[in-house]
Amino acid sequence: MLDLELLRSFVSVVEAGGFTRASERVHRTQSTVSQQIKRLEEDVGQVLLHRDGKDVRPTEAGERLLSYARRLLTLAEEARDVLREPDGGAVRLGIPEDFAAYRLAKLLGAFSRSHPNLRLDVRADQSKNLARDLERGELDLALYKREAGGKDAIAVWPEEVHWVTSKSHPIDVNASSLPLIGFPLGCLYRAGAIHALESAGRAWHMSYSSSSLAGIQAAVAAGMGLSILSEMSIQSDHRVLTAKDGFAPINRTEVALMAAPNASSATLRLADRLAEFCEDVQAKAA
Repeated sequence: MLDLELLRSFVSVVEAGGFTRASERVHRTQSTVSQQIKRLEEDVGQVLLHRDGKDVRPTEAGERLLSYARRLLTLAEEARDVLREPDGGAVRLGIPEDFAAYRLAKLLGAFSRSHPNLRLDVRADQSKNLARDLERGELDLALYKREAGGKDAIAVWPEEVHWVTSKSHPIDVNASSLPLIGFPLGCLYRAGAIHALESAGRAWHMSYSSSSLAGIQAAVAAGMGLSILSEMSIQSDHRVLTAKDGFAPINRTEVALMAAPNASSATLRLADRLAEFCEDVQAKAA
């Protein structure tokens, strides 16, 4: 019999590309994860990983085992969820819109397919609304943006945000009043942009306000003004403005993953998947 805990550590090492990040995912020390991989290799009688310094990749035998390991772990998760919540239950998830437009939809679709008895209710909204609704008990899990330095999250990731204008129709950075594009009142980015401009003694006016990320992206591309966008939301027809253009970096923000106090096992399972997703995004941006 293959030990599921050993398989979980093996899959985490392969997906993370090393023992350090894998140990964080499975909440074990690096030495424990290394010992688990050694035990698994002894069980199957094959070397599963090539170790080249910090670089770790699966051997041919490891690649063959990887697909089976993932299927066994998924099946075990489904069995636990069905037994704990025979009627399936529901998970109410809140996410920022730029995450909804970025690869997260694929992850959520895969999670739904692997949990056919679970109803997934996803809502994309402004971070302030997601934080409020989680506190009210109207969400089970929320991924939202906040000022850096907050506490009590399952996990947090620093976020890179930038001033942007149109690449083809850039704004006049020396205009007497700068046209600003942003989400409605209460948005963290909007508040940060206004604070930064006023601190620099620059006059501004709202030229375009929308609750739709796609609308804001289009307005920036069309040259209607400047905005603040996360790195994943910047498009090819946008140009990043820097301190050389007169736009200093704004206050740091972070993405926080938060769960309700009484979160179900299925909710925590989804939280693990979201944490892995955010870690991967962070690693690729580094």
